[in-house]
Amino acid sequence: MNRFKEIDKYILNHIEPEDEVLKELDRETHLKVVGARMISGHLQGQVLSIFSKMIRPKYILELGTFTGYSALCLVKGLQEGGKLITIEIDDELEIFAKKYFEKAGIQQKVEQRIGPALEIIPTLTETFDLVFIDAHKPEYPAYYEAVFEKVNSGGYIIADNTLWSGKVLDLPAEDDFQTRGIIQFNDLIKSDNRVEKVILPLRDGMTIIRKK
Repeated sequence: MNRFKEIDKYILNHIEPEDEVLKELDRETHLKVVGARMISGHLQGQVLSIFSKMIRPKYILELGTFTGYSALCLVKGLQEGGKLITIEIDDELEIFAKKYFEKAGIQQKVEQRIGPALEIIPTLTETFDLVFIDAHKPEYPAYYEAVFEKVNSGGYIIADNTLWSGKVLDLPAEDDFQTRGIIQFNDLIKSDNRVEKVILPLRDGMTIIRKK
């Protein structure tokens, strides 16, 4: 076992244990879902949970439900009577995630929307204290612009995968739209003086953005 894996194991052994519903969700995702590596997992999930508990949001918006792991973590910080709206383009994942929302007893706190996020966001009437972006990478800049006015002053946007396996360091190929989207997003956030920001080297990079 190399040093980095030892550090990862050490961290996981010294943070809040993963609850049983999340463990089951992680197992079933890896058994049944293509692209299971996209799941947030224990460490990132715990970070999202802690951030949500620090922020105490009334409303959370999530772009990219996948199988529901991150939503289960984010909802833990909701205020009483709060709600998480989660958007997923793949309708085949809707029932999968819903099953785990029900197992965790949070179905009343979660509103699932199926379809393109850029079409759904303009229809939302809520304003959000926390937005989590983890969807189609080429559309990250467009997601940011779409949600910005719906984020309360002092609210947060968290964007996942913003280091993109280190590919942000190199000039991407013309047809590498994923990397190009992430680089464009990172440059957009860097130059936006309406926000404060930091990139955490957690897993594949996580950017924390605070709206002034």
